[in-house]
Amino acid sequence: MEFVSKSPKETQKIAANLAQKIIKTKKAVDNRLAKSVIHSGAVIALEGELGAGKTTFIQGFAKALGIRSKIKSPTFVLMKKYKLETGNWKLETNLYHLDCYRVGSYKDLKIPEFKDIIQKPNNIVLIEWAERVREILPKKHITVHIDHISKNVRKIKIDNF
Repeated sequence: MEFVSKSPKETQKIAANLAQKIIKTKKAVDNRLAKSVIHSGAVIALEGELGAGKTTFIQGFAKALGIRSKIKSPTFVLMKKYKLETGNWKLETNLYHLDCYRVGSYKDLKIPEFKDIIQKPNNIVLIEWAERVREILPKKHITVHIDHISKNVRKIKIDNF
């Protein structure tokens, strides 16, 4: 899918739509437990040059999932975890936001539980600068590539969804 965003607000709306599609897909996996369980997590790899709108995209995504915290890139702490208010869902569901800008390669990713986080079936993981850790991303992940077109215009391409 390819979109053109003319403002940060439009970028956030595109992200919110993706978040809603992911949640609907996960809920629909098992009709017996509809409305109750996210059965398979999602890993979303965000790519784009500095200032392209990766964090803006994540802000819209998180807001659509009901996260009220102010979302900023975890550039220096590397990762932030947000517990999702899941209502009737039976499994604890978390949103993880990673920023790999300061990471040279996956070998520099100093998060011992990273493999468990991306494999846990109910986590949603958003990774900025994901191209730096591409070797350890799961085969099934969604890629969001954001390109500058002009000062306010971005091209957003979403693959593997």
